[in-house]
Amino acid sequence: MTTTVAAPADGGGDQVFLIPNATFFVELAIFLAILYVIWRYVIPPVKKAMNDRQEMIRGQIEESERTRQRLQEAETRYQQALAEARVEAAKIREAARADAAVIKDEMRQQAEQEVARIQQRGEEQLATQREQVVRELRAELGRLSVTLAGRIVGESLTEDARRAGTVDRFLAELEGMSATEAATVVPGGAPGGVRSGQRNR
Repeated sequence: MTTTVAAPADGGGDQVFLIPNATFFVELAIFLAILYVIWRYVIPPVKKAMNDRQEMIRGQIEESERTRQRLQEAETRYQQALAEARVEAAKIREAARADAAVIKDEMRQQAEQEVARIQQRGEEQLATQREQVVRELRAELGRLSVTLAGRIVGESLTEDARRAGTVDRFLAELEGMSATEAATVVPGGAPGGVRSGQRNR
């Protein structure tokens, strides 16, 4: 509390002065003590909490920025990998087409070679069969000629020299007849190329 003191003043007026007493100083001391307690024990934790909160927010912002950068880098790598994969796939397709063309050409060449081998083998077999048939026909013709000549001529063909001469003569006669009378056929279906004189030998 304060004490009011009236002091005389020149000019006839009274002036009032407030003089602090002991209560004022006590209240002032208590107020300063409260301020000290607040400054010493309340403000530091609050300030520390605010600083921690700010640091946490700053860390979250930095982490989100790093995450965004990593996401962009991952997207860039993905696009690069996708482009490389497309290029590689195109190369693989081109290589596959080239290989397919090569394989197709090789298979066509092999087929042509196989066809040529088959044709050659068939021609060889036909030639062999033709030669065999010719040999068989010649042998059969020789036997028939000998038999027919023996019946017509009536000669004995037991000896090799006489048989060879008879066959040659008969074949020569057949060639002569084929040149002159091969188209002539007697009534009854018998060929007219054999002379009546030869039948009576």
